[in-house]
Amino acid sequence: MAAKLFVGNLDFKTTRGELETLFSEIARPVDLFLPTERGTGRPRGFALVEFETEDQARQAIARFNNFQFGGRSLRVNLAEDRPRPAPSLSGGGGGSYSGKSKGSRRNLRARKRSL
Repeated sequence: MAAKLFVGNLDFKTTRGELETLFSEIARPVDLFLPTERGTGRPRGFALVEFETEDQARQAIARFNNFQFGGRSLRVNLAEDRPRPAPSLSGGGGGSYSGKSKGSRRNLRARKRSL
C-alpha cells in the first residue's frame, strides 16, 4: 500500500531532482510532486513524496524529519487527505442576491424625497 509524505520548510530553490536524490537513500519514490505558484511559477516551499510501502515512508520520516537540507530544517510527516469542498448548488460566484437592487445614488435621493 502506497504512503504519501508531506515535506515542508523547503528552500524555494530546491529542485525535483535534488529531492529524488535525497529520498532515494531510503527507496526510489513512486511519485514526487513539487507544487508551484500559478502566477509566478515559483515553488511553494513544500513537496509530496509517495513511497511504495508504509515501512519505507516511516523510514524516510525517521531519517529526514528535522534534517538540514539547503540550510533549512525539513519537516517530514505523513500527508493527510484534505476533504474536497462540497460543490455549490448556486453555481458559484460569492456574494448573495437579496432580490432588491441598491440602485443609483440619484434613485435613492428621489425615493427619500417622495416619502
